[in-house]
Amino acid sequence: MNKVYNNRAWFLILPMLLLVAFSAIIPLMTVVNYSVQDVFDANTRFFTGTEWFEVMLNDPALQAALLRQFAFSFTILAIEVPLGIGIALLMPKRGWQASAVLILITLPLLIPWNVVGSIWQLFTRGDIGLMGVGIRELGYAYNITRNPADAWATIILMDVWHWTPLIALLCYSGLRSIPDAYYQAARIDRASKWAVFRYIQLPKLINVLVIGVLLRFMHSFMIYAEPFVLTGGGPGSSTTFLSQSLTTMAIGQQDLGPSAAFSLIYFLIILLVCWVFYTAIMNSQKDNTTQGGA
Repeated sequence: MNKVYNNRAWFLILPMLLLVAFSAIIPLMTVVNYSVQDVFDANTRFFTGTEWFEVMLNDPALQAALLRQFAFSFTILAIEVPLGIGIALLMPKRGWQASAVLILITLPLLIPWNVVGSIWQLFTRGDIGLMGVGIRELGYAYNITRNPADAWATIILMDVWHWTPLIALLCYSGLRSIPDAYYQAARIDRASKWAVFRYIQLPKLINVLVIGVLLRFMHSFMIYAEPFVLTGGGPGSSTTFLSQSLTTMAIGQQDLGPSAAFSLIYFLIILLVCWVFYTAIMNSQKDNTTQGGA
């Protein structure tokens, strides 16, 4: 019996396609249009081709900001992913303790980004901040406004505190989805805790880790509010990331052409790195599956 296909069902997703077109595609095309023009005012503009892209790629300040951005993103991923997995493994699995821990660990995620920066700005002050005063009492001249190392360490610590719970919650959900039969078989085989993690828990966490790594990379690579409120990009330009450079160029200096080209480069870098992360993790999962089957 031949199946009857009704293509009119595509009309059901037409509202979603229109929403995507107005919220993403049209603004993106507008940015592309500005990136190839030199805009003076609403009625005066000149076609420049790829000139702005060349200028942005050869700008030493933006190159330095890009290196700082990669250093920050890879550092927080290297800290938050293992830490989130460890927290998820230690979290209670059942009972009121599990509910209480879930509520407590979610609290940092509920705080708005700009408020997080304000909280840590007060927390690290050397005169009234609990962390700032405590470190100074230990004999270290802690100052995020003068010492780039202090500013970097504080921003990384702030991000770890704010976003590690996301990785932990994702990993916790992955661990809770593992059937008890897997653990029963491991106990029968007298498998060690490391073997249970390596061959049972970690493979089941791959899918949620893909989501967690991609989300954390994209957000960390676009971070703006927290470091801007905490350090203002200083001392000097030591904590000035790409998002702050782009905001200054587009809004502060009103350089529409260069900022449009810069934003497209920014966008393509994020897409490329996310694709690399996704491909590497999925290939690793396939290799582990093949070895396990062998």
